[in-house]
Order: sequence, then C-alpha cells, then structure tokens
Amino acid sequence: MWFWQTTNPANGLTPDRWPTQSFSSVAAIGFALTAYPVGVERGYVGRAAVADRVLTTLKFLWYAPQSDHPNQATGYKGFFYHFLDHESGLRFEKVELSTIDTALLLAGILMCQSYFDRQNRAEKDIRAYADSVYRRVDWRWAQSRPPRVALGWYPDRGFIEHDWKGYDEAMILYILALGSPTYGIEPEAWGAWTETYVWASYYGAEFVSFGPLFGHQYSHCWIDFRGIQDPYMKAKGIDYFENARRATYSQRAYAKENPRKYRDYSENIWGLTACDGPGDKAFAVDGQKRRFLGYAARGVSFDWVNDDGTIAPTAAGGSLAFAPEISLPALKTMREKYGSQLFREYGFADAFNPTYITPSTPNGWFDVDYLGIDQGPIVIMIENLRSEFIWKTMQKNPYVVRGLNRAGFTGGWLEKSKGN
Repeated sequence: MWFWQTTNPANGLTPDRWPTQSFSSVAAIGFALTAYPVGVERGYVGRAAVADRVLTTLKFLWYAPQSDHPNQATGYKGFFYHFLDHESGLRFEKVELSTIDTALLLAGILMCQSYFDRQNRAEKDIRAYADSVYRRVDWRWAQSRPPRVALGWYPDRGFIEHDWKGYDEAMILYILALGSPTYGIEPEAWGAWTETYVWASYYGAEFVSFGPLFGHQYSHCWIDFRGIQDPYMKAKGIDYFENARRATYSQRAYAKENPRKYRDYSENIWGLTACDGPGDKAFAVDGQKRRFLGYAARGVSFDWVNDDGTIAPTAAGGSLAFAPEISLPALKTMREKYGSQLFREYGFADAFNPTYITPSTPNGWFDVDYLGIDQGPIVIMIENLRSEFIWKTMQKNPYVVRGLNRAGFTGGWLEKSKGN
C-alpha cells in the first residue's frame, strides 16, 4: 500500500521517499506501476481504480514536456530526468536525464501494458499510451559512444562520460533498448555489455561480480531468467538467476564471517545494497574507529567492498525469489529482533545500523524513511516467489521477448515465444 497511498493521485508521480517530503523518482514510478497489478491480484485495490491510476500516470508521462530546455521539461528524446518535481513533474533542480531510471520506469509501463488486456476503454487506452511512451524513447541517440548506452545527459553539458557496461542493474536497459521497434540498438551492444563482466570466485562460489544486491535484483524483478541463457552464460554453464542466487549466498557468508566486526551481523542478519545510512561521520565504537555513510551503494564482491555496518532489508527481500531458504529467515529475524524500530506501517524501513551507537541512538540507527526503489523489489519478489505473476505477465510482452531474442538468449520459456 506504500505506493498506492504516497503517490500523487493527480499525476501518478511516486515520491522518492516518505515520510520525508521529497521529489518524485521516475524509477519509483516504474516500481509503483508494477506493484499496482499485484495489489489487484491480492485484493487490496479494485482493478478499475488501479486502471484509472495507471492511465493518469501514463497520460501525464506522455503529455509532459519533452525538450532540451534546462528547467521546463520532464524529459528529452523520450527519456526522463532522474527526479521530477512531485507536483509539476518538471526536472528537479539540476539532475541528469537518466537512461537507467527511464528503463526501470519503462519496465513498469510494459508490465501494465501486458496486464491490462481487457477490451474496455480504460485498458485499451493503457495499452496505447504504454506503447507510445515506450516507442518514443530514442535509444540510438543515447549511444554517444556506440555501441554502449551512456549513463545520462545534461542539457548544459551533454552526455555523461561513462557508459553502461556490465555487470549491474542495466541489463534491463539493454534488453528494452534492443526490443524497441522504432529506435532500437543493434545486437552488438549486448556483446559490448557482457565483455566487461568480472567472473570470479567469492566466498566459495563463482559468479559475475557486482557488490550491491540491487544490481542482481532489478532486472530480475520483471524478467524470468531461469533456464534462458545468452552466449556468455551458456559458456559458464549457468543462467543469470543462478548467478543472482550465488551473489545472495555470498552476502550471507560475508555477514556470518563478519570480517569488519560490525554489531549483529550473522547468518540471519545481512544485506548490503544501495540504501540510506546514518550520515557521513567518523567516531569510535567499542574502542574502534568507524566511518559511516549517508545514502550510498553498499556491497561486497570479489573486486569491490563498501560496508559501514548498515543493513538494508530490501537486500534480503529483493532476493526472496532467488534464495527464499535464506532470505525469508533473515527478514523474520530482523522483524523479531528490532520490532517497531524497523518494521512499521508499511513494513521495513529502508535501513538500519546497529553499530552506530551515540547518546541519541543507544540501540543503533534506524531510518525514518521508506524508499520507493527499495520498497519495489520487496513487493515484486514476494509475488514472483509466491506466484511468478510479474514474470509470467512480462513473458507475454513482445518488446521484452524481442529484446531477449536480439541479445542472443535461448532456451526455457523463451522458446515458446519465438514467433514474436
């Protein structure tokens, strides 16, 4: 219900966080659009009410100004700015036009396109607006250094000097860019993406390395990678689902060993990803100097470690579909141990840090906020574990199927969709 009750009903824009007042996050809108059908299927909200909310959102996104104007636009070339003013929908301050956040938004839009399949006017309009918003995105323009796609663009200084290269959350970006029938990129982009993977052994398992768990989770929220393989994974003998499962297990093994001796880390209290933190501060705890961070990407992997003792429940929650046998006990343990300090009106707060001991936080730091991009994976992966609902719905989307085929994926459920 977090998405339903905090989203602006007048325009469908979902806040980046709540209850702290904030701008809207276009990625959070994508997660909201995916969560709404779950609410219908689980009986929380009626289908007609959800269809009305989705249509409001899609109409706003379609008609919102698209131009290179620095502050009077919502996006450009079909892409959207990372953050938008919650009321006007215009670019928030000086944020970038974000290719990945647009992709996460589009994933939610395509989920609604495939879910709302009835012949009434509202659902027909949802499919049409979803189609228009997706087809408008000019992926080729974002290839400032082909064949890869740039991270983003600023109206005053052009493209960001870095491109999306693997392995991280942008797998969904390349699949959607490959699937576009209007401005789609060429299949060579997928090879350029995978050639930068780091395959290594970490805590006893071999997998493609990426430290924060969100990079292993986001694309899987919408795409069922079980049993389908691109050439890279076929050569390794696994699929991306197994890769994410191994990454999840490595985080639990790291927490159990607890090499930096943070408080409470254990086999059932673990989870590092991008999340809020107690703040950029350094002081001694238990006689040891500790450095803490505010919002940051946290994670552990073969080639990168960033850990300040902050745990995010979404790390375990977003891995429920990969490894329920370790993720569910972690969530239960965290809820039981920390109670209402961590688990409140809308479930788990974004993050906590038991090591952050100060006079005002004698039991550690607990976040006040929920974040849309962290709430989303929990809802979605719970449902994928229970019913495979989002995965099955997205298997029907021709753009997703086309993108996977053009990336070279074969096998499994994809073989049934060859005609698309």
